[in-house]
Amino acid sequence: MNDTQNDNFATVASPTEIRFERLLPGPIETVWAFLTDSKKRGEWFASGAMELRVGGKVELHFKHSDLSPNKAPPPERYKEMDETGHDATLEITEIDPPRHLAFTWGDGSEVVFDLAPRGDKVLLTLTHRRIAKREDMVGTAGGWHCHLAILEDKAWGRVPPAFWDVFRKYDGEYEKHIPR
Repeated sequence: MNDTQNDNFATVASPTEIRFERLLPGPIETVWAFLTDSKKRGEWFASGAMELRVGGKVELHFKHSDLSPNKAPPPERYKEMDETGHDATLEITEIDPPRHLAFTWGDGSEVVFDLAPRGDKVLLTLTHRRIAKREDMVGTAGGWHCHLAILEDKAWGRVPPAFWDVFRKYDGEYEKHIPR
């Protein structure tokens, strides 16, 4: 794991919004595929069909232990979820391929991805907005941080560490980074 990149913590954009920025290798279509193609998205986040239109369904199947060939057991509190996986059905709220994608999140919040070319690289900005409570923001930020660390490794052609090892490194860190 490249700690310099992976230690880029989210910024708190408002009391209900966090933002991450990651510089990834281009072209923009490659990064777009990591967001919208089930197989590519399943390498760092969650697989599943995505209807690429406003109002389209986003089917996500999470199986964190499958995000790397490296394996580590999940923390006890996630053991059952990791054994069976977890499914979510969401809805696309905004889309402008290959630069912008937004979809609902199960708790009433919204996830927004923006892509911008930066020479031969692409700046990925992930904004998670309308997060109701600080405790939800802490957990959400930690989860995105781990998934984005896996994405960075995959995009740069590195084999990522086991997801749960990344999780253990950052679990609780956002308690210190998110203001009360």
